[in-house]
Amino acid sequence: MELHPYASLGEKIWHYAFYVICGLIFFFLIAPILTIIPLSFNAENFFTFTPGMLAFEADAYSLRHYQDFFTNSSWQQALANSVKIAPMATLLSVAFGTLAAVGLSQPHVPARRAIMAILISPMIVPLIISAAGMYFFYSRIGLQGTYLGVVLAHAALGIPFVIITVTATLVGFDTSLTRASANLGAGPVRTFFKVQMPLILPGVVSGGLFAFITSFDEVVVVLFVGSAGQKTLPWQMFIGLREQISPTILAVATILVTISILLLTTVELLRRRSERLRGMSPS
Repeated sequence: MELHPYASLGEKIWHYAFYVICGLIFFFLIAPILTIIPLSFNAENFFTFTPGMLAFEADAYSLRHYQDFFTNSSWQQALANSVKIAPMATLLSVAFGTLAAVGLSQPHVPARRAIMAILISPMIVPLIISAAGMYFFYSRIGLQGTYLGVVLAHAALGIPFVIITVTATLVGFDTSLTRASANLGAGPVRTFFKVQMPLILPGVVSGGLFAFITSFDEVVVVLFVGSAGQKTLPWQMFIGLREQISPTILAVATILVTISILLLTTVELLRRRSERLRGMSPS
């Protein structure tokens, strides 16, 4: 937001007040992260800053908690479970979410607004309610405590993100391209993969990244539908807070924050690429 040279006094005050408010909100959101990251390098088994850390003494900082994460069998098993579950849930979310978004983008689909509302409801309904519903449903069909059950549950949570991002990409899609492809003899499947998919790919990948983050960081649903064999990384962190207070949680949290930042940076780059492909951004 630029301040034009002929702005009034009120506009100038609002201009600077706007930046102050945005800065305070940003600080409120980022302050917990800025606290956790330095504490993960604490040489002691404390969740607080020691006098040595505040004095920036080299001996007060250590990588011992990161070492514990990479050498402890419980943490590594939880990481392995997360790595097994999240990619499969992401693939299902991307497949079903993309197909749903493409189908609902067609104007002739009846009750598409109602269908859209149902499909994105996992984002709106409180997670504890979804988890309880999945628990009772899985108990009846035999998926409770299974790997497939956890993957399907996480896929259901990730599908709304894919639908929203792909639908946003399809808003600027030129439908005359698909008609031209059909006139040239291409079938619907070939048209989708050769014409539509390259143009909506940034939205598909962005939705997939959001679905991956959702699955990798989710703990409530897996507590309901999973078993000890599907103990994920967030579940292990929850246990560490409830049963044994271990500063290794801070190291794991820092790693997860770093991964999330990298994935969100990728999402932003893909968003800008999508705008360039649709001619919405000059560079």
